[in-house]
Amino acid sequence: MFLNLDKIDSERIAAKDSHGCSLSYGRLTDFCDTFPSAYSLERGIAFVFCRNNIETLAVYVACMAKRIVPLMLSADIDEQLFLQLADIYHPAYLFGRPEDIKAEGERVKIAFPESSGEYCLVRTDYEPWPLNDSLALLLTTSGSTGSPKLVRHSYSNLERQAGNVAKLFELTEEDRPLLNLPLMYTMGLSIANSHLLKGCSILLTDESILSKPFATFIRSEGITSITGVPYTYELLKRVRLERLNLPALNLLSQGGGKLRAELQKEFASYIRERGGRYIATYGQTEGSARMAYLPPEYALDKIGSIGRAIPEGKLYLKDEKGTVITTPNTEGEMVYEGPNVTLGYAECGEDLARGDERNGVLPTGDLAYFDEDGMFYITGRLKRFLKLFGHRVGLDECEKIIRDELKIDNACVGNDSRLVVYVPEKEYRDDIKKVLADRTGLYAHGIEVRTIEELPRSEAGKIRYSALEI
Repeated sequence: MFLNLDKIDSERIAAKDSHGCSLSYGRLTDFCDTFPSAYSLERGIAFVFCRNNIETLAVYVACMAKRIVPLMLSADIDEQLFLQLADIYHPAYLFGRPEDIKAEGERVKIAFPESSGEYCLVRTDYEPWPLNDSLALLLTTSGSTGSPKLVRHSYSNLERQAGNVAKLFELTEEDRPLLNLPLMYTMGLSIANSHLLKGCSILLTDESILSKPFATFIRSEGITSITGVPYTYELLKRVRLERLNLPALNLLSQGGGKLRAELQKEFASYIRERGGRYIATYGQTEGSARMAYLPPEYALDKIGSIGRAIPEGKLYLKDEKGTVITTPNTEGEMVYEGPNVTLGYAECGEDLARGDERNGVLPTGDLAYFDEDGMFYITGRLKRFLKLFGHRVGLDECEKIIRDELKIDNACVGNDSRLVVYVPEKEYRDDIKKVLADRTGLYAHGIEVRTIEELPRSEAGKIRYSALEI
């Protein structure tokens, strides 16, 4: 069975959500066993409209266990994007709460051992596309909430990844992780898979970190770990995590982009003083989330590093000629190899029949270097560069300069005629132009600063650059 769930003590709690519902491993495996026959399901594509609750988790696991291929989507997905995805990929089934399913059709109620609300299945009339035997899961590409391009996962890369993540975090059945990252987000699923594999009890919530229900839930359930993206930690700083009285908390993990250095120092020091661990990670949807991690002993000494490859993985750099770089502190494109690398992309229905097009090798598109201890540092993206007035300018570098020098959240976009900086604070326009001109050598008249009420972010907290006009 998927993740060997049938080998775990049936009385153990697999998951509990902030609506008060819980599900044992025994009930979860029973639900998986009866899932296809109870609803006359055959192998096909299923759109799953995700919320962080027992129902979504159970349907995801059941699909995986019974070889139905889920495409995990936000319950709040834009209707036009849903229609576009449906028209391209021809889902056989739609799963979600009634208000989340944006399609007509007979709705069949899904019976759960315990549920906080109605959940249903809708069958569609689409002609199904042929599916490759190894195709297990579909996810939208990282950061592209408005794109129909999908990442194709296999059963093998998901299960191998779950085992590797469980190993690097040293998970045991006593762990009680908080899962507030969305289940349609690759790191959210990585948390679920790795902890289910080890028989842990997952604590699911979609409550805002700033809300009282969130604080009440994590206090009452005795969470042992929090995994977040940079935006998560920005919010945890606002609520002052140290005041939430979480005596069992012993692990903080971060991924999904670079965290501000001062925040990493603050949270790594906090958890270390409690005898716990802070582990920064790096990954991509194309690598089934985690691909590298910074060992906790380096959390304060190598702030900003992504560390080294996860178990069974390999990281290395290539120069512009494709030659492997062996000298420390030399920048090149980072390449990852490992069993968690996905099959490839899908951009149309015919792509669902394709097999493994990567063979375990993933050029990440990230520029990086490694130090004398073999720890890697990301310096930017290959495609996040402009060439202005003869200068090659990294957009990620510009964002970092503004954050470091002026302590302002920002997003940089542009083309080869101008750099555009979006910020929430109007009064810093002149300061931003000056500091960028001083640090990058750009002419100030080539820099435009625009104010925006709030930077557009995905549900995983990443900036949606495609939503920013140039």
